[in-house]
Amino acid sequence: MSGFVFSEKPIRIERGEGATLYADDGTEYLDFGASYAVAAVGHCHPRVVDAVKSQVEDLMYVQASYPVEARTELYEKLATVSPPGLDNVWLCNSGTEANEAAMKFARNATGRSKIVATRRGFHGRTLGALAMTWKDKYKKPFEPLAGGIEFVSYGDGEELAEAVDDETAAVFLEPIQGEGGIHPADATYLRRAREVTEEAGAALVFDEIQTGVGRTGTLWACERSEVDPDILTTAKGIASGLPLGATVCADWIADADPEHGSTFSGGPVVCAAANATLDVIVEEDLPTHAADVGRYLMESIEGADLPIREVRGRGLMIGVEVKRGSNRLLRDLALEEGILALPAGRTVLRLLPPLIVDESHADRVVEAMEAVL
Repeated sequence: MSGFVFSEKPIRIERGEGATLYADDGTEYLDFGASYAVAAVGHCHPRVVDAVKSQVEDLMYVQASYPVEARTELYEKLATVSPPGLDNVWLCNSGTEANEAAMKFARNATGRSKIVATRRGFHGRTLGALAMTWKDKYKKPFEPLAGGIEFVSYGDGEELAEAVDDETAAVFLEPIQGEGGIHPADATYLRRAREVTEEAGAALVFDEIQTGVGRTGTLWACERSEVDPDILTTAKGIASGLPLGATVCADWIADADPEHGSTFSGGPVVCAAANATLDVIVEEDLPTHAADVGRYLMESIEGADLPIREVRGRGLMIGVEVKRGSNRLLRDLALEEGILALPAGRTVLRLLPPLIVDESHADRVVEAMEAVL
C-alpha cells in the first residue's frame, strides 16, 4: 500500500541540515527548492529544533480558544512584522486555507461575492481557492467550483480597473506569480490595484504564501512597492516545515466578526516553530542576505554561456526560462549534479533555496546548469 496523490521521486531523503539534504544511500543534495520555499532558514535549524522540543515537553496541543504563550507570542509577532495596519491574525494549517479564510473574510466584510483574480495565478487546491487558480489542469476535474470569480490579465492595471465594481468583494494578487512562471508585478500595477479597490470599497488581498518572510529581499514582497493590502496571506516558510498558514487583516475586515474556525488553528508546537523561524529571519536580516545572494545568482546565470531565454525574479525567488522541457533539466540536475530544484510550468526552472545559501552555493548551481544544459 502506498500514497496515491504524489508521484514519488527516486531519491529517499533521510535527513537535512542547512541547505543540504542527505539520501539514505549517503548521497548529498544541495536543496535549491526548499520544498517550495518551506525551509526558509534551512533544514533543522538549531533554534527551531530547540523551540519545538521545549514546547513538546510542556504542551503539544490545546484548542485555540484557550490562550497559550506560544500562540499569543506569534499573534503579536506577526502583527508587528506585517505591513502597516494589519494587526489581526488568523492561524491555520496551510496556504490554501489562509486564502479560503481571506475569501470568506472579504465577502463577510463587504457583503459582496465577486472575486477578481489573475490569469496564471495560483492560490491553492481546495475548492474555494482553486476557483481563483487560473490553470485548467488543476480545476477541470473538480468543477463546478465556487462561482463569482472573474479573471484579468496580470500586470494590466486598466483591465483590472474595468473588472472591479460595486459587486466586488476582493482582488487577489500575488506580488510575484510563482506557479505561473516567476513573474514579478511592477509597483505601478500594485499601486493601481490599491487605488481601484479603495474606490470600489473592495478588499485588496496579497497572496504572499510563497513570496513572504524574506524570500524576495524584503520581509514581504509588497514592501518594495510601498503598497499595503487589506489582507495578507502567508504560509510555506513561516514555520520551517511544520504546517502553518496565516491570514492577517486590517481592522475593517476583522471588525465585521466573520464566522470561521479550525480545529488545529495555531497549535502550540507549530507556533513555537514559527516564533523561532521569524526570530532567525529578522535577527539575522535574512531578507537582505536573500537580496544580495539572489542578485549574485541571477547575474551569474545571465553571464554564463547557457541556452536560456530569460531570468526573472527577486531575491531568492528566481525563474530561469529554458529552451527545453524543465522536467528533464530537473532530473539531470538532481541525478547527475546533486542539485534539487523545481519547475514553474513546462519551460521554467524555479529556484527557491533556503535563505541562508551563499555565493559558493550559487556558483555550484550555475556550474551544474552549465554541465547539464
